[in-house]
Amino acid sequence: MPTGVHLRDARQQLFDAAERVLLRDGPNGLTSRAVTDEAGCAKGVLHRHFADFDAFLTELVLDRAAQLETQASALRESAGTGTVAGNLTSALTTLFGPIPVAIIPLITFRDELRARLRQARPGGGIAILAEVSTAISAYLADERDRGRIAADADIESLTLSLVGGGHLLYADRDPGPPDPAVVNKFVTGAIADAVQRRPA
Repeated sequence: MPTGVHLRDARQQLFDAAERVLLRDGPNGLTSRAVTDEAGCAKGVLHRHFADFDAFLTELVLDRAAQLETQASALRESAGTGTVAGNLTSALTTLFGPIPVAIIPLITFRDELRARLRQARPGGGIAILAEVSTAISAYLADERDRGRIAADADIESLTLSLVGGGHLLYADRDPGPPDPAVVNKFVTGAIADAVQRRPA
């Protein structure tokens, strides 16, 4: 039985291997054996670092959700510049990149993973969507404070529309993401009322 190669940063290499398997084979193909085979290491390596496979997946999702925080910060910093629709289009394109979109169905179909994510953080059951929702909501609130969308705009409803619709646009697409013009058309329609009613 081969013992595999020594991993210097085993957690990160296992996470990266899991991403490759997830993108190539989908949630059903993501097993502990597939991950360790992809990483070129013995199966025991994963279990030396994580209590079980669901613990590994929980840490993977939380790690990738945390990476979205950098992108969320960039969105907030764009408030007051460019156009609201343009900023949101760019944000959805980034926040719904290939890895987040691949992770969402993994969370959806693994009850134990969702349960552990809820224990790990508030609203963590669908961690990636929660992170995207927080980013969009904070950005919309910033733009409302700047008067670029209506003062009475319902931020919660706008966020749900943008995140839910954005996810539908990006999920289950082959061979790639939607055209930016399609995303921009969707965003423009979703926020049109709030933008049109803003004070002159």
